[in-house]
Amino acid sequence: MEYFNQSSSLFEITEKYPQTLKVFISNGFNQLADELKRQTFGKALQLGIALNMRQLDYDSFYNALVDAIESRGGAADNQIYHTNEVKIKGLLPCPVRIPLQEGLDGFLEELRLQGAAISTDMKSASMGLDWIKEEVFAAKRAADLDDIYVSAGFDMFFEEAYFGRFIKNGDFRNPLKWNDINESFNLDVQLNDPQNRFGIIAVVPAVFLVNTAILGDRPVPQSWHDLLNPVYERSISLPVSDFDLFNAILLTLKQKYGMEAIAALGRNMLQSMHPAQMVKSERQKENRPAVTIMPNFFTKMVKEGSAMKAVWPSDGAIISPIFMIGKSNSSAEQDKVADFFGGLSVAEILSHQGLFPSLHPQIDNKLPADAKFMWLGWDFINNNNLNQAFDECHKVFNNNQLV
Repeated sequence: MEYFNQSSSLFEITEKYPQTLKVFISNGFNQLADELKRQTFGKALQLGIALNMRQLDYDSFYNALVDAIESRGGAADNQIYHTNEVKIKGLLPCPVRIPLQEGLDGFLEELRLQGAAISTDMKSASMGLDWIKEEVFAAKRAADLDDIYVSAGFDMFFEEAYFGRFIKNGDFRNPLKWNDINESFNLDVQLNDPQNRFGIIAVVPAVFLVNTAILGDRPVPQSWHDLLNPVYERSISLPVSDFDLFNAILLTLKQKYGMEAIAALGRNMLQSMHPAQMVKSERQKENRPAVTIMPNFFTKMVKEGSAMKAVWPSDGAIISPIFMIGKSNSSAEQDKVADFFGGLSVAEILSHQGLFPSLHPQIDNKLPADAKFMWLGWDFINNNNLNQAFDECHKVFNNNQLV
């Protein structure tokens, strides 16, 4: 008997055979756990297309659904389609998303030719984390989640409502196998998690871009401490929409210089701009910032002879880490994927093409000789509620902005 075919919608199948719902959910179709999404998302997606998107074998999945329907072996509604498929999810930094995705696709194709089952859902960092956070928030157990996650984002990885509870239970860990990290960081910051819970493959450093034409006779700020001077009131552009980097800036300045630093930064802010806009800000006729804060990558867009001058802060570029975590009960395939993200080819793309310094011990990050970093630190992370700290900083920052 044919219960359904490749053209059947996910809604049709789960509506007619509710016992198949667990099979779908256990294989990554978490949207179907929400009744509203089952009726909208499920009606719009045919089974054949859905399985192709997740790179699941149709015949094997078909048999698993039929097993659930017919409750073979007395398993009743508890039959689950077991697979050694490795599932990867996360965000890739926008400036290097294409070469990273191309490298990942080529690597995974080799694994698939060897018989490995791999599915990926990697998006551009500009998409934001909400789509992942919703899934993690709804998860009841680690089995409901993918095997590897890669992204920036303090709150998603540390907040109890998201990955925090799974990290605490030991369900996820640092999947990197480096014995040491790049010497670029050894003198300034301890980025390795002492408890080996979180992996960091690279960092996004925040630097200054100074428009010397707008700055006038004011001194070029050389440090974050300099930037808090009232002389720069309503003169600074900040990457407010880049939540990961902006939150890293606020928390790190609070930890380093106190809450008054956040108030001063609020008073000195002129406007929020995307880094690409910041680079072109010298062309604006009004509301032109004297100093913009941006990821180091975008300083490459400055034209030679421009009035724009890049400054690496002398007290250290504040960093937002690119984290990676993997399930503790990893398979050989999962370890190979983790090794790819922690490998030299990815490090070269991140460091040399994206100017995101890599922690890989063998990479030359090609940084200025006196480049320092400013890092929030594991002690602060472990001893503070980060979401509460974010809220406190945002409140002070917003209350001190000048109209």
